[in-house]
This record gives sequence, structure tokens and C-alpha cells, in this order.
Amino acid sequence: MQLTVLGIGAMGLPVARRLCEAGHGVHVWNRTPAKAQRAAAFGAAVHATPAAAASGAEAVICLLDNGAAAEDVLFRQGAAAAMRRGSLFINMATTQPCEAREHAARLAGLGLQHLDAPVSGGVAGAAAGGLAIMAGGAAADFARAAPVFAALGRATHVGPHGAGQLAKLANQMIVGITIGAVAEALLLCEKGGANMARVREAISGGFADSPILQLHGQRMVQRDFTPGSPMSAQHQEMRNVLATAQEIGFDAPITTLFEQLYAQGMEHGLSDLDRSGLFVELASRNAMQ
Repeated sequence: MQLTVLGIGAMGLPVARRLCEAGHGVHVWNRTPAKAQRAAAFGAAVHATPAAAASGAEAVICLLDNGAAAEDVLFRQGAAAAMRRGSLFINMATTQPCEAREHAARLAGLGLQHLDAPVSGGVAGAAAGGLAIMAGGAAADFARAAPVFAALGRATHVGPHGAGQLAKLANQMIVGITIGAVAEALLLCEKGGANMARVREAISGGFADSPILQLHGQRMVQRDFTPGSPMSAQHQEMRNVLATAQEIGFDAPITTLFEQLYAQGMEHGLSDLDRSGLFVELASRNAMQ
């Protein structure tokens, strides 16, 4: 397929690389040209504008920062107008579900199809082709995107436009809340006199085990909060959940509490720590290091 990747950042670069390695013709654009130029090393064609990159593509994959950035590139910088009629726009970035529905409607008016297909798995998952891809849109468009998704990970069609972003919100809710549960549990054990590292080892393999316990729990044991994804990003994700909950009339008391906890951690100077740095906020509340 002839594919375009808009946004050659931490996620966009390995996505473009895997699509090139899968044999697709890949065209790329990035706001910072030097970042886009990195993709030329594995065969991608680099373009100066998003419109030039999108022209002629069968599918355009978006990995920009948020919904506002996608809207700007699509409708102000001309990417949508440059796309050939009938082609497919796949937004793999995280946006609000309402933004996904709005973009889908505007693109349909131009004769273009849309999938919202946010991902989980981070940069490592993108590089290894192990992303979990949550897709919202028409089933026929999901089927069309199969060759794209096959190079990137495991894709699941979860419903109509906006449903992919709802699934991503669910993912971020579970991640953010579980980080807090692991942090609080380990701190309780340490406060009570148990060895926190041994407690984590003891409960591994039981019902409380999870990737969060393994990855973020280890960070907590080591007090290593070098950011993979910063606390500020997790806080914004919790705010996105609450905005969508308000829009659809859903009461989310647990997410509300954790949004407040992440916000308080940021107020106390923890914004740039890894999201597992919520441990530091909870430790401080208990007069612990």
C-alpha cells in the first residue's frame, strides 16, 4: 500500500519503520523537518508539508500529539483536501471521542473514510510490532486497514467512530488507578515493617499480579521515576476521561479521586516524574521517603 505517516516523533518513527520493512510505500511529514528526515534511512519519502505527504496515499496514519493538532493538519494545513477521494484516515493518536466523531463527519463530507485507532504499548511496542490497537469506525474500513495494523500489532474493532478512543480512555483509567493501588499497597507494607521488594515478589503470580505491579512496582522499589510517560500526561488522560464521562452522563468517582491525586502530585513538583511517581505523593502524605 501507499501510506503516509504524519508525525515522526517517538511513536511515529518506529511505526514508519515497521511499515517500510513490511514492504509498503511510506511517505512522512513532521513539523520539525529533522525528525522526519530520520525516516529516510529506512526508505521513507520525506515531504515538506502534510498536504504533499498525504497526496496519493491509500491511507494516512496520524501520530500527532492530540485532537487539536490533527484538526490543524487535516483542515488548516490541507492534508484532508490533498487526500484522494475514498482514501482512509487512521488517527492512531489519543484524542477525545467527541473529536474522533467530529473528524469522521467532516472527512465523510469530503468523501474520505476515518478510523480512530489509538494504541497501547508505547515506543517499545511500536518498535517490536506489539501494539494493542483499539479501532473505532466502519467494519469495512477496519478490514481495509488490516495490512497496516498487521505490521504494527494486534488490532480489535471495538465499535463505531469514537469507540476506539473510548477504549483508550478505559486503558488509561485502568493504568492510572492501578499505579495508585500498587503504590498505596507497597507503602502500607513498608510502613508496617515488611520488606517492600519481598512483598512485590510474594504477590507476583497471584490475582494481584499485573504488568503494572511488575514494571511500575519495580520502579517504586528502586525509587527510579525516570519518565517513560510523565505524571503530567497521566493527569491529562484522567481529565480526558472525566470530560467524556460528563459528556455522556456517567459518574466516575474512582477516576475523579485519582485525577485529584495526580493533580496534587503535580502541585508538589512531581509533574516530570514517571506516572509511577504517584508513589512519591502517597509516600509524602505518610511522612515516608
